Amino acid sequence: MAQFTLPGFDLDRFVRDTLAEDLGEGLDGGGRDVTSESVIPADARFAGVMDTRDAIVVAGLPVAAAFFRALDPRIEIEILAEEGESVPAGHDVMRLSGNARAMLTAERSALNTVQHLSGIATMTRAYVEAMANPGCTLLDTRKTLPGLRMLEKYATRQGGAANHRLGLWDAAMIKDNHVLVAGSVGEAVRRAVAAGVRDVICEVDRLDQIEPALAAGATRLLLDNMDPPTLREAVAIVDGRVPTEASGGIDLSTIAAKAATGVDYVSVGRLTQSAPAADIGLDFTPL
Repeated sequence: MAQFTLPGFDLDRFVRDTLAEDLGEGLDGGGRDVTSESVIPADARFAGVMDTRDAIVVAGLPVAAAFFRALDPRIEIEILAEEGESVPAGHDVMRLSGNARAMLTAERSALNTVQHLSGIATMTRAYVEAMANPGCTLLDTRKTLPGLRMLEKYATRQGGAANHRLGLWDAAMIKDNHVLVAGSVGEAVRRAVAAGVRDVICEVDRLDQIEPALAAGATRLLLDNMDPPTLREAVAIVDGRVPTEASGGIDLSTIAAKAATGVDYVSVGRLTQSAPAADIGLDFTPL
């Protein structure tokens, strides 16, 4: 099986640090799984099946597998679902067999990861389906858990969204506090353009801010907290000169109406901020 790779994400370090946290490495008395060591013989072997308890969109199985392999390099793992695949409740997504202690020690970290990422992918797919608009692209945001951004944005892609900017480095995002310091929307955008920034996204919450932002060189407009009629008017004013994005106050009940206004993108922070963990279990049997 090919190694899971993700630009900007160090899988080995993530696995190592996550297991170290669970094992209490560096703490007085830490560095071990006291339960497994005291209860499970060192040579005991388990077989395990990871399955879904609800219908979900799968994300993170290769990452989960990496936890088990880190503690038992000879473990046998069979991944039974594709990343981004919709599977019904009761579907087996992974089978594994190997050292019982290693599997029990890795279990919680592996499940936490795949439950979290599959939860994000599942919610994202629900938003894509509710939007029901192939001409509009769903975007995630930077509202991610510290240290998990690349994984969480990977999960939104598995659910059918595209990534907004990855961080503070790959595009300028002019928001109200930047405008407050610069003095106006136009001046804030002008400063970013003058600094050589290629992608300048400007948030506007009033229609009269659109022309100054465009004149100063904004390359995308984020139309913040506008109702559908106002969004339609904003899209008409922009008239295709730059892409437009609806943002703010968007949920499953409002996304279709906002996407239907003609915007190119709809961004939803709750995809990563509020997605519940998917219900995925792992049952073991001794060999």
